[in-house]
Amino acid sequence: MNTHEFLSRRRLLQAAGAGLATLAAPAVLAQKLTPIKFTLDFRITGQVAPFLMALAKGYYRDEGLDVSIDVGAGSVASITRVVSGAYQMGFGDISSLIEFQSRAGGAPQVQAVYQYYNRAPFAIIGRKDRGITTDFKSLQGKHIAAAAVESTKRAWPMVARKQGLKADAFEWVTTDFSARDNVVVRGDVDGATYFHDSALSLFQRMKPEELSVLSFAAAGLNVYGNAVLVSTQFIAEQPQAVAGFVRATNRALLETFANPVAAMAFVKQREPFLTEAVEVERWKITGSYVAAPDTRVHGLGDVRKDFVQQQIDEVADVFGLKTKPGAESLYNLSFLPPQAQRVVAA
Repeated sequence: MNTHEFLSRRRLLQAAGAGLATLAAPAVLAQKLTPIKFTLDFRITGQVAPFLMALAKGYYRDEGLDVSIDVGAGSVASITRVVSGAYQMGFGDISSLIEFQSRAGGAPQVQAVYQYYNRAPFAIIGRKDRGITTDFKSLQGKHIAAAAVESTKRAWPMVARKQGLKADAFEWVTTDFSARDNVVVRGDVDGATYFHDSALSLFQRMKPEELSVLSFAAAGLNVYGNAVLVSTQFIAEQPQAVAGFVRATNRALLETFANPVAAMAFVKQREPFLTEAVEVERWKITGSYVAAPDTRVHGLGDVRKDFVQQQIDEVADVFGLKTKPGAESLYNLSFLPPQAQRVVAA
């Protein structure tokens, strides 16, 4: 074989090889990803690290999803964003969903597919020098800051009933979320409502020993907090996408429990101004509400039906709802991975 024949044959083999490589390329490369817009309930912190991890590590993409994550403006806003069709999925409070479904009536437009907070992390943080202790009765006559519409404030009447207090035992001072720490530090108010794990910003400005944490869960309020919410239209049209989102999120949640330090790096990527060490401390609080004792029995993401019914009854009673949504209209947990895949390692 002369040089010309050798080169011609080599070019022919290269062309054939390239063609075979194209034919053998994984189908997934040509697969169109399903877009999902996901709204958080508030700003980005370590509380929502698993969602950011699943996005950054490609877990959603592995499930054929093109997910975008936006900050939110409260649980009620998360629900209305999903109902409007602006977002397919969101992160919102179950008590707010109960109230929404009751007032909306008809078939549910939004359902919870994964219970994130197994206990709502609602709390009032008060200044000890203003006489606030861990006894809820110490709140009587005080001034407590809260945003105009937010879950912790709305849950207060349920705690008041359990503690034998009147719903108006103290005076509410309407304050924007962003100004809450400032009014507490300055002493304009005696305390403020928080998600317990959101209070790290306050703990950085005041010594923890100067503050009293009044956890609603510690007061015996067994209510579920934020869950992954999905438009029922999207559930009907894209059930595989919903299942994939749940699988990917659950996978990242377990990894966050296993290595919080590594998980907070993904939070830092999204919000560079955050301090990873602070977010790790925040996650310690978050994790105690996400993996509450019940999860040892039924696994992450699931619920106890008796607790759901109690929550429905309490919310309906406190807010004077004319109708009570059924638990089956609030939740669609058919997308949960097997229980064995939803257990936090001891």
